[in-house]
Amino acid sequence: MFGLELVAKLVKILASEESPNQIAMGFAMGMIIGFTPFWAVHNLLLILLIIVLRVNIASAMLGYVVFGLLAYPLDGLFHAFGFYLLVDAAWLHGFWQSVNQIPIFALSRYNNTVMVGSLVSGLILFVPVFFLFKAFVGYYRRKLHPKFQKLKIVQLFKASKFYAIYQKVKFVGE
Repeated sequence: MFGLELVAKLVKILASEESPNQIAMGFAMGMIIGFTPFWAVHNLLLILLIIVLRVNIASAMLGYVVFGLLAYPLDGLFHAFGFYLLVDAAWLHGFWQSVNQIPIFALSRYNNTVMVGSLVSGLILFVPVFFLFKAFVGYYRRKLHPKFQKLKIVQLFKASKFYAIYQKVKFVGE
């Protein structure tokens, strides 16, 4: 059931009237939140930015879920990358010592290899994910959505009483 809800939410987001930039920005920000351990200082800042910048919250949640599911299998890579950044990259030692002197950063667990590896990976992937998802939104709206609406199963669903009831209830909740 969870998979169907995720697909339905994705289709609803893609077909919405919101800007592809807002949708892609939410998805990319959700990626960073999903990659990194949730209770982190930077995630609180990202959530605040999502609210303040009027980014699509549903796409941010979708990005969080998708990349959160990918994060666990990738933790070994995040650990290796974080270990390189924290321990092996001697040219960064001064930076990490300076960061750990700032009280808020000392509490933020940026001395954890998985935290640093996943955060830096998310930051590196942010721009490519933003542009790829923005392109996907445009492609979906131009090419896939009209075809999706013509599918027999979609037409049968829209003709059902369940869909009519859903439409009435949906407008009451808005």
